[in-house]
Amino acid sequence: MPKCPRCQKEVYFAEKVTSLGKDWHRPCLRCEKCNKTLTSGGHAEHDGKPYCNHPCYAALFGPKGGYLWGSAGEELRATRSNKLQV
Repeated sequence: MPKCPRCQKEVYFAEKVTSLGKDWHRPCLRCEKCNKTLTSGGHAEHDGKPYCNHPCYAALFGPKGGYLWGSAGEELRATRSNKLQV
């Protein structure tokens, strides 16, 4: 019986979700940074650990540019004066 990479308990067929080549319990497949529950194939991976695509993976491992995202999802642009403009 396979073991869940997060909790190390056995994963039974009825409760498993397969992602990153491993079998997980549904509630155990969570983003390493924000702890949001993820779906199989609906997330990114770094060093064998799952991350939500946005904002966590993008913020931690994506390209570093001049754009940020606000709390309401609006795109903010950093200006040279270090002020943010919508």
